[in-house]
Amino acid sequence: MQNEPVVISRTFQAPVDRVWEAITDKDQMRKWYFDIKEFAPQVGFTFEFYAGEEGKQYLHICKVMEADPGKKLAYTWRFGGIEGLSLVTFELSPEGEQTTLKLTHSGLESFPADNPAMAKENFQQGWEWIIGTSLKEFVEKSDPNAASGI
Repeated sequence: MQNEPVVISRTFQAPVDRVWEAITDKDQMRKWYFDIKEFAPQVGFTFEFYAGEEGKQYLHICKVMEADPGKKLAYTWRFGGIEGLSLVTFELSPEGEQTTLKLTHSGLESFPADNPAMAKENFQQGWEWIIGTSLKEFVEKSDPNAASGI
């Protein structure tokens, strides 16, 4: 259903502090996420990046709404020049040397229904790859500061 959020949950073979750093340190974020120029896990901090399919890049404009170190990070997610506002939430649960990350992207129904790039299925597939492959490989490798092959 279009009004239901995208929810992705994955368990990583990495401690919670390692996962938190990966989702909040701009240098690490660039290796597994998007080319983010600046980022700070502080309520009110705004950041931007471009992403999309080949030939069509969208300006993403985000604002940190919640930052509870090691536990939760939430930010709004909208597109420049396109109506709609959504919310991306990362929730971390430590389990010894493992961490379960639950990502929720809600408010997708606020984006234009006539734009195929804004379809819920695209967000679902994108987040599954970002969280289930890119972030997983990044946090589970031995040196988080090493150059990424991604």
